[in-house]
Amino acid sequence: MPLTSTLIPRFLNLIEKAGNRLPHPATLFLIAIVGLMLGSAIAASVAVSAVHPGTKQELVAVNLLAGPSVQRLFDQMPQIFAAFPPLALVLIVMMGVGIAERTGLIASALGGLVRATPRRFLTLAVMFASVQASLAADAGYVVMIPLAGAVFASAGRHPIAGIAAGFAGVSGGYTANLLITSLDPLLSGITEAAARLIEPESAVAITANYYLMIAFVPVYTLLGAWVTDRFVEPRLQRTAPVTPEALQAGREALAETAPDAARERRGMIWAGAALLGVVAVFGALVLPEGAVFRDARGTVTPFLNSLDAVLFVSFAVVGVAYGVGKGVIRSDHDVVGMMSRSMSDMGGYIVLAFAASIFIAQFAASNLGAILAIKGAALLESVGFTGLPVLLALIAVACSLNLVIGSASAKWAILAPVMVPMLMLVGIPPEATQAAYRVGDSFTNPIAPLLPYFPLVLVMCQRYVPGFGIGSLLATMLPYSVWFGLGSSALFALWYFLGLPFGPGAS
Repeated sequence: MPLTSTLIPRFLNLIEKAGNRLPHPATLFLIAIVGLMLGSAIAASVAVSAVHPGTKQELVAVNLLAGPSVQRLFDQMPQIFAAFPPLALVLIVMMGVGIAERTGLIASALGGLVRATPRRFLTLAVMFASVQASLAADAGYVVMIPLAGAVFASAGRHPIAGIAAGFAGVSGGYTANLLITSLDPLLSGITEAAARLIEPESAVAITANYYLMIAFVPVYTLLGAWVTDRFVEPRLQRTAPVTPEALQAGREALAETAPDAARERRGMIWAGAALLGVVAVFGALVLPEGAVFRDARGTVTPFLNSLDAVLFVSFAVVGVAYGVGKGVIRSDHDVVGMMSRSMSDMGGYIVLAFAASIFIAQFAASNLGAILAIKGAALLESVGFTGLPVLLALIAVACSLNLVIGSASAKWAILAPVMVPMLMLVGIPPEATQAAYRVGDSFTNPIAPLLPYFPLVLVMCQRYVPGFGIGSLLATMLPYSVWFGLGSSALFALWYFLGLPFGPGAS
């Protein structure tokens, strides 16, 4: 049966059509703010509340239409926007990326990557690199996703398929990596505190889920590549044909004339030398005992927490070196101009970030998100599941909450004080509970419109297909979420059933 006549494409087309009838994303956030304020007033009028399991503090729904709430919103609006977590990260990293992009370094490197990677392995390479991009924390969204789109365009493939693969790998595979990331110590600290409510001497290592996270890397890589080639790209070729200009720009990145090739080689030599210098400097700041980027316990957590600034410096230094070597940078004015033009391209994202920041801040101020999470955890507790069923139920709760609360640590700070002690009492170790949460917290990221980077990905897609809307992006990403959810949940269930350790020293 042809793919076009199957149920799945029709369902995705329905999602796309419905989603694309929605207003502009910025307008959608503004409408959501109004709805949230009305909903908070109703919830407050009936005294909706819940007791935080960690602090034992009663959380009451706050009326956002009340005088003090309105005053707070208008008084703190500049601070809310400025403090929006992804905003500064995106702008800082993009200033460095802008230098590397406008000197031609990224195009040259992508051309080399495309020439070196056989076409049949290109999707696998993009997926693997995107999953590993979680090592750079949220900066992976800013760097890897546009690079994936450019790689596909350079190879003559649909660039939005590359963006989708990059987005799926970075977001859906956020908790999988071959190395420890900044998320590991963050979650393990919360888990350890929750475990000590039952056993005061409990200790949860930052490597508590390391073995399982390694095992997830090939799962997400292989599933993501299969979904991209089997479902996503064929559908995009039919429903969102890319402009010839966009594909031509990708092909031009591979075109070489003799003078340009010589200049590019010289630029790459300079860039390579600069990269070695950057690696040497940061190596000296990280590797030795007592180094600048080590904490009192000797871990490299300070370095992992600084990766956005590290990426900015790395891209800027290597980009400038390439530009000087190639002859396209002759003064500091050229560098500043490149950074400025990069910021002008981010205008659409800044508008979206403003609307998103207000909504997320208001959602937190209403206490509705925390109350929903607490009541969801209490529902699980009341059902009385044990063993693998309750862990699968936790995955279901986590993936559902992930659609409305983006922060992994914020959700776990609410869920952990209930779930970790409760499951410890029925013989489930904290490491297993944390692992189940991480599975659920990951695979719905690609279809979460409240994910702070969702508007940024939408803007990236619209560079290639101007009419690409929210519904188009949701329909494109849904197959990844479905298959990632099935694959990761199945692997987790098998891991738990076989009694394999989740990490070094863990059960």
